Amino acid sequence: MSIQIIKKDVKNISLKVRPNCEVILTAPLKTTDEHIEFILKKRAKWVKEKKEFYKDNQLSYPKEYVSGENFKYLGRNYRLKVIEANNEIVKLQNGYLKLFIKDTTNLIQKQKLINHWYKEKAKIHFKKALDTYKPIIKKDINSVKIREMKTRWGSCNPSKGYINLNSELIKKPKKCIEYVIFHELSHLVHINHNKQFYNFMSVYMPDWKQRKDKLNIS
Repeated sequence: MSIQIIKKDVKNISLKVRPNCEVILTAPLKTTDEHIEFILKKRAKWVKEKKEFYKDNQLSYPKEYVSGENFKYLGRNYRLKVIEANNEIVKLQNGYLKLFIKDTTNLIQKQKLINHWYKEKAKIHFKKALDTYKPIIKKDINSVKIREMKTRWGSCNPSKGYINLNSELIKKPKKCIEYVIFHELSHLVHINHNKQFYNFMSVYMPDWKQRKDKLNIS
């Protein structure tokens, strides 16, 4: 594993994987080579997963919406099959994401159909998770919106009872979807990320940390 090791005046060791797959370990000046090697072995699986994540995303962007491309759904990759047909529809069938469309060269229409399919699936799966965890919260939810969010998986306005969910979340595993939704719902009980908030999360979702880690690499 190619890695850049930097020793400088810091208190703790930090390990980062950049989007270009560059691995950087920063360590305090007195850190021994043996301890650095121990940390690298301990985090080897995490580093590999992060690099694979960045490689997958670089390969899949931008989408051309042609047969053979990979599309994520609930944590899995599905190959796209573009099929000429009068009835325009998207189906998950026989392990493929099938796009039936009149004009197979119409990029905008292909994008529109697939985005609509993702949004309809998001409504179904997000509702299931909301229905599962709402009884725990016992608070009024006045609005749930699914929309594009550049930097966050979800947000909550506790005073208004508003929940926003990132439409891209439907591409993540179900357990990650549940984690994000329960996280936002928990803010209706505990507004801030304090000890009480995380204790509440741990009581009703003991594996929330593992779910969070998976969300960032899946």
